[in-house]
Amino acid sequence: MSDLNCGSGGGATTYPQLRIASVFIILIGSLSGALFPVLAQRSSWLHVPKGVFDFAKYFGSGVIIATAFIHLLSPAISELTSPCLSPAWQVYPYPLALALLSVFSIFIVELVAFRWGTAKLAALGVRHDAHGHGLGAHAAHGPEGGMPNDSNSEKSKEDLESAHDHQVDLGATGQVIGVFILEFGVLLHSMLIGLTLAVDPDFITLFVVIIFHQSFEGLGVGTRLAHLQLPPKYNYVAICGALLYGITTPLGIAVGLGVQSTYNPNSTTASIVSGVLDSLSAGILLYTGLVELLAHEFIFNKEMINGSNSRVAYALSCMLFGCGIMALLGRWA
Repeated sequence: MSDLNCGSGGGATTYPQLRIASVFIILIGSLSGALFPVLAQRSSWLHVPKGVFDFAKYFGSGVIIATAFIHLLSPAISELTSPCLSPAWQVYPYPLALALLSVFSIFIVELVAFRWGTAKLAALGVRHDAHGHGLGAHAAHGPEGGMPNDSNSEKSKEDLESAHDHQVDLGATGQVIGVFILEFGVLLHSMLIGLTLAVDPDFITLFVVIIFHQSFEGLGVGTRLAHLQLPPKYNYVAICGALLYGITTPLGIAVGLGVQSTYNPNSTTASIVSGVLDSLSAGILLYTGLVELLAHEFIFNKEMINGSNSRVAYALSCMLFGCGIMALLGRWA
């Protein structure tokens, strides 16, 4: 207890030059992980085999789920049970409650958006494939009934084209919403670890771990962005998402260095803010990882349902490998 520092004093100032260099080193690692899958998917000069993309996709799913449990929920519990906080924080498992609130909030938002989108498509005479939700797999069908006669054929053709256009737009919107939810949870986490790295006394160990952490997490986010099936007018979404991920942790480090003399990560305010944000982010990544990624990639994916046992085993192995590596990094950060 004698080493407990709950005041507003500054963080550690050791290795000042390396802390500054970490902004650029982690920027390179984060951008490389997030941008490479996006650029490889959209450029003709980068010929990446499909097997590499599949590995990165399943590996990334495991990384995201492990991040939720090991790198977000566990620190949130530590932060909101800190001895620096009021005893009122100890009488209820607030980190788990906030994560639970986050899970159901995201679920309700997606449910409302999904019902609204399905109703819009139904009004246009398009039947929606519910199991394709979040994967961009929407089954387009024309209005039920017989073939149109000659007098109405042109009008029917225009109606079908309009319905298809609306379906594509709504499908793209659904995918963008799903990726935005994932990015929001990851970005909150990235900003916080950047702030922590800037002022943490155990800088060297944390720095090395965060380089791998951000690269692996960037790979997970980047492969999800790369697999977005969007119309050409939405192509910028994937690149912007990768760039946003790449700059968030370096930005957090820069902010942390700017307030190094006053920001104490162990202070009461910092513990509460970090704990609440980590809890909410954990809920977001848990929902996204287990529902949007795991369920849709394995349970609702026809390639997995009808695929060979070896294909399913390979995908599971990639996912568990990513989960295991990310969980192992939690030993040090």
